[in-house]
Amino acid sequence: MALEIPTAVERSHMNHPDFRVAGKIFASLGAPDESWGMVKLTPEQQRAFIEKAPEVFKPCSGGWGRQGATNVYLAAVKASMVGAALDAAAKNVALAKKRNR
Repeated sequence: MALEIPTAVERSHMNHPDFRVAGKIFASLGAPDESWGMVKLTPEQQRAFIEKAPEVFKPCSGGWGRQGATNVYLAAVKASMVGAALDAAAKNVALAKKRNR
């Protein structure tokens, strides 16, 4: 699903697959283990996704989680919900890249 996002590419980082837009990671698989993925949301987006599906979404540990990095429990997430999270994460990364130019 991540590769359906225009300009998204798959790479690898820390021995697990990741997905990038404009050279920046917006999602990954296999962290903390094979049952989970990660999306880079804003803290506000993270709260909204956790509120909608607390059994699926949880903050990543530490500072990354406080900044919006969100784990996704792959076995329980609906395709439409993970699609929305991936879209939001890709847009967040693309916007941050534009702001930093």
